[in-house]
Amino acid sequence: MKRLKTHMDESILVCVYYGLNGERLIRRGHKLATLLDCPLYILTVDSKPLDSFDAEKSGYIDRWSALVEELGVEEFIIRDNEKRPIQKVIQEVARDYNVTQIIVGQSAQSRWEEITKGSFINVLLKEIPFVDFHIVAVKRPTDDETYGKYEKGVRAYVINDFENYKIVFTCPNTPSLEGIFFKEIGTDFDNGIFKFTYSNKMREVTIKEGIVVDSYLIPEECKPGSR
Repeated sequence: MKRLKTHMDESILVCVYYGLNGERLIRRGHKLATLLDCPLYILTVDSKPLDSFDAEKSGYIDRWSALVEELGVEEFIIRDNEKRPIQKVIQEVARDYNVTQIIVGQSAQSRWEEITKGSFINVLLKEIPFVDFHIVAVKRPTDDETYGKYEKGVRAYVINDFENYKIVFTCPNTPSLEGIFFKEIGTDFDNGIFKFTYSNKMREVTIKEGIVVDSYLIPEECKPGSR
């Protein structure tokens, strides 16, 4: 149960972009929100739908979600499949949640500058003049630090073949669970993870030689029936 905040006139929004600095920004926001005893919200924006995220993006979402729960953050806001300019989305969220302070990482700022074709912070200042901004200097991750255990995800389906739940890569004529398969780099077999969406959250199961080894993690209502 979350503790009632006493300073509801203040509200902090942390904007995270994919990279190892997201956790640092969330913790920085949590520290400031604790000092001010005010609500904290975390926001990430992506133009792709959640169920098409690759292994790298899904990994960050999972870790951020776990950290948000650990710290008791008010809400982790994921705006996926978003076609509007990023600054418009941030402005909308800031107004909806009565945000007074926004934290942005310098590396995310640089990435979003590429997207907006201009100075991202200047765009935000113009779009959202009613908040204070904190630009946090963060270290860019090296290639060795990035999340690269899996190949790029491909569309796949889990079916029930009586004895096991197995993965196939063409849409079957039998009941199936649709998702994305991420194959482990360096293996000749269908080993990796299968990610799917359930109740607006990403879930995953482990695949070994094409077979789901932890099918108990698949909710009963998602399990495909026997052929």
